[in-house]
Amino acid sequence: MAKSKKSGKKSSKTSKPVVKEEKISEKEKKVTEKVTDKKASEKKTEKKEKVASEKATEKKAVVSPKEEGFFKKFFAKKYNENESILTIFKDKKVYGALLGEVFGTMLLTLVVFTLGLYQPLYMFFIMLAIVVAVYKLSGANLNPINTVGMMATRRMSVIRGVLYLLAQVIGAWVGTLIVGAFIGASAGLSGTEVELPAMAAIEEGYYWIVTFLEFAGATIVGFFFARAQQYRKSSVAFASVVAGGLTIAMVVVYLLSYSYFGLQGNFMMNPAISLMYQILPQAADGVGELLLEIGKALFTYVFFPMIGGVVGFYLSDAASVLADEK
Repeated sequence: MAKSKKSGKKSSKTSKPVVKEEKISEKEKKVTEKVTDKKASEKKTEKKEKVASEKATEKKAVVSPKEEGFFKKFFAKKYNENESILTIFKDKKVYGALLGEVFGTMLLTLVVFTLGLYQPLYMFFIMLAIVVAVYKLSGANLNPINTVGMMATRRMSVIRGVLYLLAQVIGAWVGTLIVGAFIGASAGLSGTEVELPAMAAIEEGYYWIVTFLEFAGATIVGFFFARAQQYRKSSVAFASVVAGGLTIAMVVVYLLSYSYFGLQGNFMMNPAISLMYQILPQAADGVGELLLEIGKALFTYVFFPMIGGVVGFYLSDAASVLADEK
């Protein structure tokens, strides 16, 4: 009996450390639970902070014109800031865009050289089709007026704009070569001399009227192209606004010029095509006179229309800001 008591005492002694171990494990569990809870709460707070910062950046990005200020909104960059001469050629999309500008301007030149700008309704549907076809490639500028306006209002980087201008001139030149080849072939078959169409010489005393009408037409073209940027999600809507703007510019300019001054065939509203339309004089009384005439032609058909395009873009932007257009 005594032995059994002793053994009982021993067994009770041995069972005490097990209880201690259980207590320690419970403490450890509580500690680990606290640590995991702390980590979870830290993660939650981090997530909340991230969401809050994202919302804050979104708010900054979509600030209304009133909050941002008129001039900040007006002159803000609207193109990719990382685009530069060092990065643009790494993006293969730029080559597709330049090809689109060349091909689109070439088609437009073919139409203008064969049909002329005397049929506004035909030009509307032709312009509509060309813009829809090219839009996804390059944005369908197809006119230095639009490209210079895009650069001036910071919708396009300078390097991309310069490349687009070169592509448009090349496209107009290729279109002229094709028309010239067909004219040469037809002259050889018929035996009659056929020449490329040329811009009619500006009559004496009408220089500033023609220049102003080119400027007015370019302003309308630029304004409508800038407005079309609001419809970029739909190529058909975008093309409709662009083609409609060109049609209205043609109607306004030709009605004003023909109805009031009896002028016809002195307008192009596309500097790239104008350069191919033999606007530059080839003969004069002297070198000084020749350079003066070349300068006047460039001023009327190239530089002044580009200024008009910029004015059209800024008019569109001013109206957009004042109307609080998001």
